[in-house]
Amino acid sequence: MALLFSSLSYTPVPPISNSNSFTFHKDRNHFSLPFSSRLQCSITASNLCTPTPTTTTTVDTSSLILAEAFSEDQLWAASCLRVRSFYNFNPTVYAIHDHKRYLAEREFEALKERVAGKREGFRRVSCINATLPLSEISNFSDDLCTECKGFYWAEEMLSSLVNWVELGCDVSCLCTMFSDNGEERVVVGTLDLNQCLRLPDEITGMKPEGIGSDFARAYLSNVCVAKELHRNGLGYLLVAKSKIVAQDWGITDLYVHVAIDNEPAKKLYMKTGFVYENDEPAWQARFLDRPRRLLLWTGLPGIQL
Repeated sequence: MALLFSSLSYTPVPPISNSNSFTFHKDRNHFSLPFSSRLQCSITASNLCTPTPTTTTTVDTSSLILAEAFSEDQLWAASCLRVRSFYNFNPTVYAIHDHKRYLAEREFEALKERVAGKREGFRRVSCINATLPLSEISNFSDDLCTECKGFYWAEEMLSSLVNWVELGCDVSCLCTMFSDNGEERVVVGTLDLNQCLRLPDEITGMKPEGIGSDFARAYLSNVCVAKELHRNGLGYLLVAKSKIVAQDWGITDLYVHVAIDNEPAKKLYMKTGFVYENDEPAWQARFLDRPRRLLLWTGLPGIQL
């Protein structure tokens, strides 16, 4: 199974020394989305991507935890995974690590704002993470966890680069690890559940109509899974968990956007109960410089037509 990707919507990123330093995935179903021209950061449609071929590993999902993230270290870890998933970086470019950190910090601040209920137009937002013990993945993914081993992005550490350096940490890393009751865990998948009428720059859902549409409708966005762990069913489990949370909120209609040519993403969402509702006009996709989107819908609980 390909991974779920929804990219981060940001204001244009200031260029660094080499214009070839990174590539942003324009196919939001590549677990990525295009940049938004807005000054407010980071909301993207939820998409599955067809990733660049890479070695994948089977993991024991009995130790997997799917839960809403509230602490800053978990939100930071989710932000780092999103940057790691939605961009292709040229590792030879000067200062690329600073640029990675800049992107992660910006997504982190935007994510905190949304989860705290400070983003206009959103009644409620939850970041849902899939996590595994460090011991479960450390044998096959140095890039995902070795750089961060023994270092947790606690709130006081996030406040100052000086603290990072004094602790002897590699400030260039994108740390997807955090500590939970003394156990080292790694965020291997994440998504946002957004209770709102619409997402910026996306097709708007039609259900429910009339009274209740402002609190009974929700969208998935920023969906991604670590590339090393594709084909472990983590995307399916994340979507299933989001439905449980949505039902607890009183959501009756759940939506997701997916690139029209992203077959793996469409198959995943349809497998989890989503059906076609609408598609994006070609002119809008051209204007936003991205692949056309489909809008998929599912009723909660189950499909209600």
